[in-house]
Amino acid sequence: MSEDGVNRSAVLLMSLGEEAAVEVFKFLGPKEVQKLGLEMAKISSIPRERVENVVADFHTEAQRQDGINTDTDEYLRSVLTKALGQEKAGALIDRILSNNDNAGIESLKWMDAASVAELIKNEHPQIIATILVHLDADQASDILKAFTERQRNDVMMRIATLEGVQPSALRDLNEVLSQLLSGSDRVKKSAMGGVDVAAEILNFMSGQYETAVTEFIRETDPDLAQKIQDKMFVFENLLELDDRSIQLLLREVQSETLVVALKGTSEPLKEKIFKNMSSRASEMLREDLEAKGPVRLSEVESEQKEILKIVRRLADEGQIVLGSKGGDEGLVE
Repeated sequence: MSEDGVNRSAVLLMSLGEEAAVEVFKFLGPKEVQKLGLEMAKISSIPRERVENVVADFHTEAQRQDGINTDTDEYLRSVLTKALGQEKAGALIDRILSNNDNAGIESLKWMDAASVAELIKNEHPQIIATILVHLDADQASDILKAFTERQRNDVMMRIATLEGVQPSALRDLNEVLSQLLSGSDRVKKSAMGGVDVAAEILNFMSGQYETAVTEFIRETDPDLAQKIQDKMFVFENLLELDDRSIQLLLREVQSETLVVALKGTSEPLKEKIFKNMSSRASEMLREDLEAKGPVRLSEVESEQKEILKIVRRLADEGQIVLGSKGGDEGLVE
């Protein structure tokens, strides 16, 4: 959801009143609640015209929607399979349709990373790996940062080599997290873990953590490390996106975020960004980059990762198609 979409949703909920807003929140996931909650907290007053426009747009959109009366599971399988193909859709469908049984994992998604890390840090690394592959990559990354380097490396190796989660393993999680899954031996093995998941989690780690984990994996299993590296999408990979995708991305990125993110990047990448902006916007960005003083590498990485989150969201939504990193802490000119 774009920033304007979040704001409009927040305005709509605040205009509906407390009881109606509560009912809407019941149907939202943790990240959606957090985004809307933060946006609502920033709003001190709303002009009447803004409220009227938002409500009118919502009413128009609602009128376009027909009632739904279908087998939702089969409908979901059909739509996702046609959109993503059998292989990609399979794991996603299993994950979505098994959510009703994932009470334990779902509760972890509402907790902050430090609390989850404290809860699971003393469990067996294989159990931790199995838990983390059920969480979103950014949350899993933050949890891993709270572990010791040795534990973090061990868990990442297990995530990268995890080919699936058997029902028996899920029963272990059941004991650890209190009713994680109620499945039986008839439950099909979930396609969780593997190189793709490891790469996605590493994408969300800051340079020092990512470098340490990658070096550990490379020393232990060079082929595995290379497979993970090949799957990672980092900021310089924006060069691989076509012009239309860059333009879609730029619509979603705040100017200050872009200025910091571009500090120290390659000239070809900067030029690709410039050429996909209007001449006036490009000129302003060049001036802002020149005026911006030295920036800590950690700040650059942080803003780059915010942009990469937008890239992944746009890719997940099918708006763009996606086609490796490092460095020490310091200042970037």
